[in-house]
Amino acid sequence: MTQADVIVIGAGAAGLMCASTAAQRGRRVLLLEGAEKVGKKILISGGGRCNFTNIQAGPDNYISANPHFCKSAFQRYTAWDFIDLIERHEIAYHEKTLGQLFCDDRSRLVVDLLLDECRQGGVEIRTGCQIQSVTKQDQFELSDATASYSASSLMIASGGLSIPKMGASSFGHDIARQFGLGIVPCRPGLVPLTFTAADLERYDGLSGVSTPVRLRCGKQSFREAMLFTHKGLSGPAILQISSYWQPGESITIDLLPDLELVSEVATWRRPRPAAELKTMLATHLPARLVQRLLELHLPSKPIRQLNERDIQLLTRLFHEWEVKPGGTEGYRKAEVTIGGVESAELSSKTFESSKVPGLYFIGEVVDVTGWLGGYNFQWAWSSGHCAGLFV
Repeated sequence: MTQADVIVIGAGAAGLMCASTAAQRGRRVLLLEGAEKVGKKILISGGGRCNFTNIQAGPDNYISANPHFCKSAFQRYTAWDFIDLIERHEIAYHEKTLGQLFCDDRSRLVVDLLLDECRQGGVEIRTGCQIQSVTKQDQFELSDATASYSASSLMIASGGLSIPKMGASSFGHDIARQFGLGIVPCRPGLVPLTFTAADLERYDGLSGVSTPVRLRCGKQSFREAMLFTHKGLSGPAILQISSYWQPGESITIDLLPDLELVSEVATWRRPRPAAELKTMLATHLPARLVQRLLELHLPSKPIRQLNERDIQLLTRLFHEWEVKPGGTEGYRKAEVTIGGVESAELSSKTFESSKVPGLYFIGEVVDVTGWLGGYNFQWAWSSGHCAGLFV
């Protein structure tokens, strides 16, 4: 049996951060990963350049049954703390829109940083370990097909249910249930939305069309790009709002967020009264999208022929277009899992279970889910680092 002070299950962002932090405190850390290599989600993130944090990251950018739970971790380990680590390892980076920070080079550099931090602490890493059983008497005892492991502390950093082809599973939730912890019901987050059968036919042929929009669902809104797909809607705006959308709800889309259409039509009338409506709208929106919406709702006509009712209809159509999605593309395309281990079961300072001493949960397996744009990595760094100080 291999013995350690701490066993960390899951060599993703949170697990690697926690393992290195604990090991550099002098703890003997064994890091077990089910896949054949570590940091797989880091490697594919940000189009291969890893959107490793967001300088705007704070509690308001996260979804949780207890929105206050994450505050302690974000106060103790901020985006600037991770940026400092990036800079110490001399990784060049740049800011894109909305505070998102990306590597100038490939995502591999972030994985190498984390592995280097683990080496500095003497972390032992084993890949291809599919844990089959976890028990606790005086210590936690784990086994896979070929070996057994023992430690006084067990850290679960195994992630959520999103992207199962990369090894995602319910392992962390199953362990929580085994030891009597509650689970907030899970659902896919940051995921494309699908059309109903009727809308799929109605908007056939628009796949590939992209445009900036303002999306609203309930009280939440986002201003980013939206993309039509062969199944429905995607793009950053849709991924963001999907985390707030519930089946049966509609989303409201402002297709002209930088324009006030009534004023714009009045402006068009003066120099070009004979111009076709579709022609003028196509100066602000993709022509294919304009054509389809007008075919469905208001046949194009010269600007001078638009009456008050037409303009009201145009305003509703292009500023308040309502779509009721049929569903989502599920965990296969979801970037994150919403829900997870109930935060009420854990210490917000140490991430230790209140019911099972020595059992900890961090990262995506916990009921804390961030927005698109580096927020979920920051939760991994913050929760991993803070738990590593106590495990």
